[in-house]
Amino acid sequence: MSFDNLGLAPDLLRAVAHQGYTEPTPVQREAIPLVLEGRDVLAAAQTGTGKTAAFVLPILQRLQNLAYAQTSGRRPIRVLVVTPTRELCLQVEEAVRVYSQQRPIRSTAIYGGMPFDPQLRKLLQAPEIVVATPGRLLDHVEQRTIDLSKVEVLVLDEGDRMLDMGFIPDIRRIVKLLPTQRQTLMFSATFSTEVRKLAADFLRHPAFIQITPEQTSAELVRQVVIPVDRSRKRELLSKLIRSGRIEQALIFTRTKHGASRLAEQLERDGINATAIHGDKSQIQRVRALNEFKNGKVDILVATDVAARGLDIDALPHVVNYELPTVPHDYVHRIGRTGRAGTDGDAISLVGYEEQPLLADIERLLGHRIEVEHISGFAPDRAASRQAPEPRMRGYREPRREPQRDPRRDAGRGPVRNDRQYDRPQADRVARTYPQTQPSRNSSSRPLVAMPGERLSRA
Repeated sequence: MSFDNLGLAPDLLRAVAHQGYTEPTPVQREAIPLVLEGRDVLAAAQTGTGKTAAFVLPILQRLQNLAYAQTSGRRPIRVLVVTPTRELCLQVEEAVRVYSQQRPIRSTAIYGGMPFDPQLRKLLQAPEIVVATPGRLLDHVEQRTIDLSKVEVLVLDEGDRMLDMGFIPDIRRIVKLLPTQRQTLMFSATFSTEVRKLAADFLRHPAFIQITPEQTSAELVRQVVIPVDRSRKRELLSKLIRSGRIEQALIFTRTKHGASRLAEQLERDGINATAIHGDKSQIQRVRALNEFKNGKVDILVATDVAARGLDIDALPHVVNYELPTVPHDYVHRIGRTGRAGTDGDAISLVGYEEQPLLADIERLLGHRIEVEHISGFAPDRAASRQAPEPRMRGYREPRREPQRDPRRDAGRGPVRNDRQYDRPQADRVARTYPQTQPSRNSSSRPLVAMPGERLSRA
């Protein structure tokens, strides 16, 4: 099947062909006709399978077919797309601009981390499509700089991530501001039971699309696990990059501090690297991403939240420097590569203490991941067992009883425990261990004679 059979207008078909796409992906084949019919849609598909185009293309056509009746005055916002991250927000709005080049449709993106006034000026230009993150969107609502009363289509992109990030209360506030008669679309890489329950509150008799089971990962991604001690991960990573095994790569860490530290260490090793995470300003994040896309930087180190929604053409490698604590995040990570029919390589550097996390990931995938051993970097299991594992914030080690030395404690009575001390037990201890020191009675005291005195006892 080609895009010609999906009912899209000629100008949209030309825009798709200009991007180099000839055949629709499975999610696009299923979703585009349903969206054109005006149905609510709940779609689950792997990351990198073309979810953005699956809703952008039919929405652009519906806006053209259902021309707004108002002929004068400022045109209202007709489509609202809500995304969990700034990067995904920019990516979706860019897709809208790319596919609507031959259509008089305005769009804008509003998100946090950037000044408020420039975005306000964009809203005053009366865009028909607004792509926004929840927090900044509610800022505009509170300032009364945006009107959502005429929205015809609501799109919730990456619904599972919005649930994980705690955005659901904000989403509920936003939905209350929209007309009840609207089309609602929810797209995501995965859908848990909680997300399905949430969708039941927002969608009306939705068409459910699940292209592949949730536990499967991208078929075009070769996955490999390399065992290595945690203390030698950076050394091994530098070797793989300098040897050419890893070229352009997106590397994942668990924390923002870990991302910055790894990027700095790789820079000291002579490798062009930069980091992207939540503590970076939006300008810094955009600059780092553009340098990575343009080839000025070979390595981009990122956290899961910052990397969600990144769309990098023909990215050859994804490296899990640290395994994620949530197995579904592994699927999102490796989905950054192997896109649009290209092959990808996902490498995970796994320490001994991360074996439980690896087992959870393999249980989700339903198969074992290939293991590759690098000469000279075989992990020392004994040392790994003794190495302290990372603790969660607020964690306290359990209280341990002090160890007693039997030789030092020879001749001593048992240690008194006030919580278990009782008088009969004390009496038994006294009988078992009689006093060995001489009595302080005067009759038992030794007599000492001074010079010229006689010893006598009264």
